[in-house]
Amino acid sequence: MLQLKNVTKSFKDFTAVKNISFKLEKGDMLGFLGKNGAGKSTTFRMILGLVPPTSGSITFKGSKMAQDSFDNIGFLPEERGLHTKLTVEEELIYMGSLKT
Repeated sequence: MLQLKNVTKSFKDFTAVKNISFKLEKGDMLGFLGKNGAGKSTTFRMILGLVPPTSGSITFKGSKMAQDSFDNIGFLPEERGLHTKLTVEEELIYMGSLKT
């Protein structure tokens, strides 16, 4: 289970994410929709440990997020950077090989 409790991220005087809370159970999927600057990417960056939250907590299976938890989380950014000369199968094989 992935859980965010009262997570906020501020950069100096700007609050990018304010007091977000949600819980995802095993098998759940979540997508964020919103305008530019709404805090979607910042929230995912906090979940993945790329930026720390200013306040609140992020846990996975009841514990603080750790590097070994990242194998259980998929993240598809807007700019996917697909290789236009590869077939879908070739792209999937390539992307899968990056993990090993």
